[in-house]
Order: sequence, then structure tokens, then C-alpha cells
Amino acid sequence: MLFSLLYIMISFFRKLSIGGKIKDGILPEEIMGTAEDVSIARNHSDLALKTDTELKESVYDLLRTIKDPEKPQTLEQLDVVYEDCIKICQDTPRGTSVIRVEFNPTVPHCSLATLIGLCIRVKLERHLLASFKLDIYIKKGAHSTEQEINKQINDKERIAAAMENPNLRELVEKCILEEDY
Repeated sequence: MLFSLLYIMISFFRKLSIGGKIKDGILPEEIMGTAEDVSIARNHSDLALKTDTELKESVYDLLRTIKDPEKPQTLEQLDVVYEDCIKICQDTPRGTSVIRVEFNPTVPHCSLATLIGLCIRVKLERHLLASFKLDIYIKKGAHSTEQEINKQINDKERIAAAMENPNLRELVEKCILEEDY
């Protein structure tokens, strides 16, 4: 029961990420791809087929373009995320790989560290299939309330509740919006 409710919530948030791209209930072909593409995607994620090094680089490419909520720079430009902050852990007993992201807030009392962690989680969840488990943490010793924030950004119920808030969801969407750099 809990699993099916969680699946419904995740599906709902993924549909939100597609947003206005749907017209008459159908995704445009450039977004949807061919039937063969969909079939392949169901069986294998592009990211799942990559080596750990390639996967790490792909995850970093997704994260580096996230914009800071307060500043015009990206998380990469502010050294909040960097290539070495991503670790790919071997499969768990259930066959799920773990992607661990450790980010470094700009200051030890950063008031938006939780929001940054939320942006990282949402962006990765939208681009990775469910075959990956995400662990997102603040770099050890880099924030005055790191344990509390780590607990928040790794709690599925808190994430779902945060994304139900329209103002917070809009801010996350602005931060993770892809632009040409």
C-alpha cells in the first residue's frame, strides 16, 4: 500500500516536470521519441548502461547547471558541487545502485542549504530511472546544522510535502531550469 502510494506520488511529480509540454494529452515527438526509444528506455536507462565513471560525469553534468537560489551563478561556479562530490556505490542486495552526492554550501550557516539539496534531488529524480537510490548530503563539517538538513533532504515524506508547496516548487523549477551555458 505504502509502495503504491509512493509510486503514485513520484509519477505525479514527474508529470509536473513535463508540465506544459503536453498538448492534447500527447507529448511532442522530440520529447517522447519513437516507440523503439520508449521500449529501450523502459528496459535500460541511458545512465544505467554507463560505467561508473561515465555515470558520475553524467550526474555531474546534470548538477552543475543548477542555479543558486540567491545568486546568478550555478552550483558549479560557486563550488557547491564538483566532480569529486559524486560517488557511485556498488549494487545493493536488491540490485539498486546508490548515487551519493555530497555538496558544499557556500557558508557554514547557509540558510538555503535545504533548498539546494531539494533542487539536487528533484533534478536527479527527473533524469534517472528508479533503479538508482539517491543519498544527498552536506559535506561533513561544512554547515552548522548539517545533520538536520541531511535528514530533511533524504526523507521522502518531507520532500513530497515541500514539493506540494506551490511557491517552493516554483523556486525549485527556476533553479533546475536548463539554460545554455
